[in-house]
Amino acid sequence: MSRQRLSLWWFVGTLVFSLLSMLVPLPDVLAPFKPYWPALFLLYWSLESNDRVSLGLAFLMGLAADLLDGVLLGEQALRLCALVFIALRFRSRLRFFPMWQQTLAVFALLLNDRVLLLVVRVFAGDPLPPASWWVAPFVGAALWPFLFLLLDDLRMRLRIQ
Repeated sequence: MSRQRLSLWWFVGTLVFSLLSMLVPLPDVLAPFKPYWPALFLLYWSLESNDRVSLGLAFLMGLAADLLDGVLLGEQALRLCALVFIALRFRSRLRFFPMWQQTLAVFALLLNDRVLLLVVRVFAGDPLPPASWWVAPFVGAALWPFLFLLLDDLRMRLRIQ
């Protein structure tokens, strides 16, 4: 198999894995700690791949996530588009941050994502979520260095561009 094809399979496979990990059910006690996996994987690829991640891909991933999760159609598409837009806009800076600064930037992006989700859900007529709902961005930011290093190591071992 050629390197280009392997690279494409690795890229698509990680995105599909992120959508499937979003569907893993957790007990009610652990549900607030579940990170937003598609956002983390799209953030990784938007930082590491110059030409693969676009707003169109973020929109399609969001629509797929909406369909799989059974939420308001376009909710996650809007969130992922906003997240990828900001990540691509500041890509040249974020890539060269030390890991602790990159983690803080990812935390800010995930917190922005939660605020956007809150606005969408309030406009849809849902009640305000409990305070534990705000834990997921902290968990996502705590997982970011490990996820980044794992994906980067696997990408380098496979020698994928």
